[in-house]
Amino acid sequence: MPGSHLPLMEEGMARWPFGPPNAGIALDLAGAPPSPDELRALVEERWKALPRLTQTLVAPGAARTGLAWWTGRHRWARRDGHDLGRQIDSADLTLRDAVRLWFHTPFPADRPPWSLHLLRGATEGEFSLLFRMHHSLLDGRSLTTLLRALFDDGGPLDGAASLAVPGPRRRTVGPGPTGGGPPGVLTTGRAVPLPHRGPREPAYTVVRLRADVLRAARSAVSVGAPGALRPATTNEVFLAAVSGVLRACLSASASDSASAADAGRAPASGGGDRDPDGRQVWLSVPVDERPDECGEFLGNAFANVRVPAPVTLADPTARLTACTGLLTTVTRPRRTAEKLVEGTLAAVPGATLALAGGRIFAPAYAPAACSYVHLRERGQTLAGRPLRHLTIVPMVPPAGTATFALGGCTKGHTLSVATNSGGEDAGLLAEAFLDELTLLAEGAR
Repeated sequence: MPGSHLPLMEEGMARWPFGPPNAGIALDLAGAPPSPDELRALVEERWKALPRLTQTLVAPGAARTGLAWWTGRHRWARRDGHDLGRQIDSADLTLRDAVRLWFHTPFPADRPPWSLHLLRGATEGEFSLLFRMHHSLLDGRSLTTLLRALFDDGGPLDGAASLAVPGPRRRTVGPGPTGGGPPGVLTTGRAVPLPHRGPREPAYTVVRLRADVLRAARSAVSVGAPGALRPATTNEVFLAAVSGVLRACLSASASDSASAADAGRAPASGGGDRDPDGRQVWLSVPVDERPDECGEFLGNAFANVRVPAPVTLADPTARLTACTGLLTTVTRPRRTAEKLVEGTLAAVPGATLALAGGRIFAPAYAPAACSYVHLRERGQTLAGRPLRHLTIVPMVPPAGTATFALGGCTKGHTLSVATNSGGEDAGLLAEAFLDELTLLAEGAR
């Protein structure tokens, strides 16, 4: 709510230590772009009743030092009458150009921390519409709600529904297929070394997935009871392919270590966790917590859950089988203990993050994050221009980790990879993902 302190999840993103906590979604559309004025008129019509989009973020102190930074909390300040059209512009840039320029640049403190940009398309005859935001303002579900409203079959969003904060009932991930519960909040596992082929710096790359290959990969396993079998979901294939990428990274690291030992040299530093007990590798996955009646809430209503990556399984199909059912959700009341713990930690966010950050941001906690955002509706057009692809731009991830983000619509899927270890690593990880997807597709034949 405007004027209120940020909840713990949003406060943590406001204090993100790896760069400005900027994220976004880009829509690739066919045809000539609309004019900025045409887009402004559409935004004013469809988003005019949304208080969330007029808020500015107020820091707890003038500088990130002193007692205020340890005990203070960010808050939202409402700017009534703010012209949403001021947040919209056009630029002669591609998405990758924009990421290099804008996603490492903080938003101005005196304006709502979001913007909408018309950009050049990746191919001839296309343009991109990029929504960029401070992640404390909105989550992925909020973005898809906003973007759907701009389509030709959309309509103005309801201000009251956008403020309907999910209450005591939340959607959460149920017990996994094996019946085991989630790991403890501070439980760590095994780190996975990235290739480290170039300079250690934030990087981002995008590849488009072949629809026929993804469809075949989903058919590699059948899930469910006899008579009610279904192919694997796209999200399950996504988790399995990322698990295969991490397995390949572990194998490459082991080979490098063996070569170094044979040559009488010490292994290169930063090689990651090589414990012989093979501790579990965890994937961090954001899960929407909105119950059905709060589907249009704008803000952050997600939880990061961790699921096991089956990196010990050599067969790609076996890895996919192990990933089925991992993200089955249930709706239940929030437990009293959950409310108590969150309230206690949120009371002193600086101290909480200082104490826990060294662990929860470590590669051993979750060497990879996996985020999937999709628009399932058919026939989406914006001012008559048909949607071709949806691409996610995640926040800069913790050092030594990677974020894999899958964006989907009825026309296809794109994979984004973000790292803190350079563009060459991001490219290698994206190529490895495509290889894993191909292996799964071949296993279905």
